[in-house]
Amino acid sequence: MMQHQLSIDARSRPELLERVLRVVRHRGFRVCAMNMAPQSNSENINIQLTVASQRSVDLLSSQLSKLMDVACVEILQLASQQIRA
Repeated sequence: MMQHQLSIDARSRPELLERVLRVVRHRGFRVCAMNMAPQSNSENINIQLTVASQRSVDLLSSQLSKLMDVACVEILQLASQQIRA
């Protein structure tokens, strides 16, 4: 499996994290690491997400960007390393 790192900028909502994780799971990705921190204004957050899958990370990125309250999804690293499942 290949690991990919994503950066997600979004509006801080209680249900946002659940939506992001549901999309990750439904698209066949596994969460390896996650970090969430508020941005300079308290209404927005940044989620750093490391996922693993055999699938293309572009599919996941495009689906995450369609979520309500998500402003931007950026792929930080493509295929950073291979892991064995």
